[in-house]
Order: sequence, then structure tokens, then C-alpha cells
Amino acid sequence: MSMMSEFKEFAMKGSLIDMAVGIIIGAAIGKVVGVLVESILMPLIGLVMGGVDFSTLAITVGDANVGYGAFIQAIIDFLIVAFVIFMIIKALNNMKKAEAEEPEEPAEDVALLTEIRDLLKQR
Repeated sequence: MSMMSEFKEFAMKGSLIDMAVGIIIGAAIGKVVGVLVESILMPLIGLVMGGVDFSTLAITVGDANVGYGAFIQAIIDFLIVAFVIFMIIKALNNMKKAEAEEPEEPAEDVALLTEIRDLLKQR
């Protein structure tokens, strides 16, 4: 098997493509949630806390300026992204669980064979 055909087989596996799609969608969700946190939630949280702008919070230690506000904002961003991803995965798992609980209708030939078996048992 040539290296090109091996690579084609590897690249076209369903799980690899699913993983790539998941990474792309995850990055997009991360950007959306990042903007949500930065532009909407953090200003509201700052307003509730007396007009504090987290992005400018810092302390000076000697000549170093330690920006702990950006760290707080990153933690809040992470928690919100993690919660959103958790909710998406939870919804997907619930949908899979509901699909698994639905009884499958047997195929026509299987149903016919089952009926014949039951009739033979009755005799």
C-alpha cells in the first residue's frame, strides 16, 4: 500500500473528520463566549461591583505591573466556556439516550418470522 493511499485512508476516517469539526466548532463557540464575557458580562459585573473595570485592575510591585484583572477575566471566561460546552454535551447525551430508549420496529421479515413462530407454538 502506497504512502499516499495510507494517508488518504487515515484522513478519511469518520472519527478524524468528526474530531476536526468538533475542534472548529469549539473554537467558534470559544470566540462567541469570549466576546460575550468581554463585552457584556464583565462590564455588568464591574457595574455591580461599583464601576470596576477588570481589564485595568493591576498592582505595582517594584517596577513590575501585575495585571490581575485580566487573570480574573480569563477565569470567568473559562468557566463560562466550560459551562456552555458542558450544557451542549449534556443535551447531546440526552438526545442519544432518548434515541436508545425508543424501541426499534423489527424488520418486516423478522416480524413475519416471529408471527409464524408464535403460531407454531400455539399448535
